[in-house]
Amino acid sequence: MVRAKGVVRAVALVAAVVIFSQLSGVATAGEKTFEVYGYAELDYIQDSGRVDPDWVDTLRPSKIIIDRSEYGSDGQAAFSVKQTLLGVKGNLPTDNGDVFFRIELDLFGVGNNAGETTFRLLHAYSEYGQVLAGLTNSLFMDGDIAPNSIDYWGPSGMIDVRNWQLRWTPLKGASTFAIALEKPSDDIDVGELRTVPEFGGAKSNYDLPDLTAQFRQKYGFGHVQLAGVLRNIAVEGVVELSPGVETPYEESDLGWGLDLTTTIKVLEKDVIRAGVAYGRGIASYVNDGGMDGAPSLAPLPGNPPKIAPGTDLEIVKLLGISAFYDRWWSDRWSSSIGYSSTQVDNTEGQGPETFKEGQYALVNLLHYPSNNLMVGAELLWGKLEDLSGASNDDKRIQLTVRYSFSKSNFFAKQNN
Repeated sequence: MVRAKGVVRAVALVAAVVIFSQLSGVATAGEKTFEVYGYAELDYIQDSGRVDPDWVDTLRPSKIIIDRSEYGSDGQAAFSVKQTLLGVKGNLPTDNGDVFFRIELDLFGVGNNAGETTFRLLHAYSEYGQVLAGLTNSLFMDGDIAPNSIDYWGPSGMIDVRNWQLRWTPLKGASTFAIALEKPSDDIDVGELRTVPEFGGAKSNYDLPDLTAQFRQKYGFGHVQLAGVLRNIAVEGVVELSPGVETPYEESDLGWGLDLTTTIKVLEKDVIRAGVAYGRGIASYVNDGGMDGAPSLAPLPGNPPKIAPGTDLEIVKLLGISAFYDRWWSDRWSSSIGYSSTQVDNTEGQGPETFKEGQYALVNLLHYPSNNLMVGAELLWGKLEDLSGASNDDKRIQLTVRYSFSKSNFFAKQNN
């Protein structure tokens, strides 16, 4: 485990030196631009089952309630404007090249703000030459495999996370290669050890950035992308292994993952979007479900229970798959259909209600009466199964009206 931390630290430091060495790179100056864009959206959702009340405005399999007795009878209606989005982006020429920037936010509260209609920052970054710094899509993901759907959260099994990062892209064009140092975060599941008082102080430790890399090759039919991540998953705390004797506790191990994705053009505008991701400790990058690390063994029975000898941090394996087909019936009508899942290889130390598998599917029909207006209907299905084998599914219909807007090239208008 010490070796794993050393590997991550060495590679991360080398990457940092290489990235900073490129800051003096010169690019070709372009046009000065500034654009304000976004859309106003209203969603109506008719749910056949029940999900976590804070997540009723989107379908995440991990938020499906298995035991719904405490939440009332099945069936729930919801209205939401949380997908409403506002963004600005622009390009600023300098003597040594262009500086591109983007800031974007919506109203979908997450984390401590889950369930609220409040500002959520999606992107905030600038790019100069080969270097990008700020908050945007992780290099480990491929946003192009997301289907043309109206559900907010999207396929459970695709890699989908925006992250703070410092990125270097030495190769651009039909072939693209980039590496980045990204903000570390993980989900450490103390599982059944929550019942063990001596282990209650354990918490995640973020002492190294994640290292991500991406290679993309464009073809006439679409593209193929391979991305990877290397990360240190760590937990620390103070453990009382014997009465009155507190012992510092620290465990870490190497997490890694690969994400292979593609888009394939069919007919004139239709596109197949697919991907498969696999790794150890990548749950915080996957769109929904799972834990990065967990105890290797369940606690010994007793009152209170005790830590089993040999218990340590085990990095959890995860498989995510996603496959969708976007069909354009005409310039004004489109549909998307597909399936996605997240499958976790749980450890012995995780509790019976731990996430094991989440499945997600959708089919929709979207209409574009004008260039700025979209109305659509979508049928969604999700299923959650926990480690005990208990499961439940949820079916819902979502109706959406979206009005898009864009005001571009302010500087050009001022010069006229």
